[in-house]
Amino acid sequence: MNSKLNKVIIATGGTGGHVFPACSLARHLIDKKINVQLTSDKRGMKYLKNYQDLNIIQISSSTISKKNIFNFFISNLIILYSIFSSIVFLIFNRPNLVFGMGGYSSFPICIGAKILRIPFIIYENNLHIGKANKFLIPFANKVFVSHLSLEGVSNKYKNKLCKIGNIIRKEILNFNVISNKDSKDEKLKILILGGSQAAKIFAEELPKIFEKCINAKIPLKIYQQCLPDQNEFLSNIYKKLNLDCEIFNFNNNITKYFSQINLAITRSGSSMLAELINVKIPFISVPLPTSADNHQLKNAIYYEKNQYSYLIEEKDLSKKLFQLIKLIHEDRTLLEEVVNKQMQYSDKSVYRNIDREISKVINEKN
Repeated sequence: MNSKLNKVIIATGGTGGHVFPACSLARHLIDKKINVQLTSDKRGMKYLKNYQDLNIIQISSSTISKKNIFNFFISNLIILYSIFSSIVFLIFNRPNLVFGMGGYSSFPICIGAKILRIPFIIYENNLHIGKANKFLIPFANKVFVSHLSLEGVSNKYKNKLCKIGNIIRKEILNFNVISNKDSKDEKLKILILGGSQAAKIFAEELPKIFEKCINAKIPLKIYQQCLPDQNEFLSNIYKKLNLDCEIFNFNNNITKYFSQINLAITRSGSSMLAELINVKIPFISVPLPTSADNHQLKNAIYYEKNQYSYLIEEKDLSKKLFQLIKLIHEDRTLLEEVVNKQMQYSDKSVYRNIDREISKVINEKN
């Protein structure tokens, strides 16, 4: 890492897909003895409750609302105020480098950095560039991407793209799954993930499908992530079905389930898909149909195309999921084939790539 780099601001917020890579990056830089501060909006702060060891500052921001003239005016005022607050924050903290992790919450800090001539890098881990990053790309020094096949980038800015891989937790990169490779285990052990955006539909639809599996004599063990107010509802349903299950709520210790399962069902956020492929767990991807620019579907298509996973759209869930589970139950080599493809993929070099590219940016600045 460049010795001239001593302070970094990482701007994040919004969803976990933006926040968790930011926290992983922050811890990596802190390990390099660099002073790191994170900024987040109110939405992002709820994901940061378990990261009390990090220096986190809340800066409000907003999307541009086009519902009516009043909301449009108010949202623009909030954005202007956020940019002004960000400029003041940057002047007082004087970072060498700013990272924007995507989403509207990173926008004001990055614009402030541009105004103050502080180099900034944006990170895009989806297969389609987000709206905030698309606006920021002309001003950014570099764009760190997980995949060079990123859509939505003008040709004149493609020289800024730098493939570094997925920024995920080092414990995931170093995780060694053994028990989930046992194809002789008759029981399908399924982990269901997706956070708040998947909890409602998964809690409503999946128990019906698992009932079909039970009636078809397909043995299952279910580990299902849900919202706290769904605990009793799901527990009662699975108890009536006499289905072996463990219900749990959102937490950062998801790795404890990875060594217990042989299949996952998940939304198609890039961070979650990256974690699953790096720990070599076959998964069924169910994209959130309301995701911006349908980026979750594009993520899922990419992974399925490369045979890293299966894809079922939400509208087809009740029709196709049972058939797929039945197929996997009858032929476990299907899971082995997915794992073999996943073995060809790794993000282990991501932090080495980051260090190299940051050094280039700092050297160019000086």
